[in-house]
Amino acid sequence: MKTKTQKLPKQYEGKIHIYDEGGTVQNRFGGASVELNALELSIYDYLMGCEMMEDWNGMRVGLNWFIQNNSDAYMVLLD
Repeated sequence: MKTKTQKLPKQYEGKIHIYDEGGTVQNRFGGASVELNALELSIYDYLMGCEMMEDWNGMRVGLNWFIQNNSDAYMVLLD
């Protein structure tokens, strides 16, 4: 099985701090949780900030990134 290397979206470069460690994130509405690596958690938190600031372009970038890089986490946390 080939492992896909995750990369920070170009639109997020210079705007986001990458955490040293990942963590568990719980769905805000249903309570299901998923373990995210450091990059995924960083992008997830930035995505939540985009939502709060009504940055719909930033949201779309993050959502598309999760669909391509961790569709299981997308389905649990963001769908």
